[in-house]
Amino acid sequence: MKIFGLYFVWRGGTIMQVLSNAARGTYTIQWMFGLPEVLKQLQEWQICEGSMIQVIAKYKHALLIGSNSRRFIIDNEIADRIRV
Repeated sequence: MKIFGLYFVWRGGTIMQVLSNAARGTYTIQWMFGLPEVLKQLQEWQICEGSMIQVIAKYKHALLIGSNSRRFIIDNEIADRIRV
């Protein structure tokens, strides 16, 4: 379902949003999909379903996120495939 440009998915009474639209704060990854190579790299960085990530800053085409005392910049195209 799309509301005001944001994508929401109803899952067990919880509304999820795409990571690229999330405000600064801490989130739990509910699910993610994408190219196998990208998912493998994210898992090597310990970014996977059930893990906690922090949105530190939002840029025009990317996000600065933190996970396990490390920081990463991910493109909005990748963040669009991660639901929190």
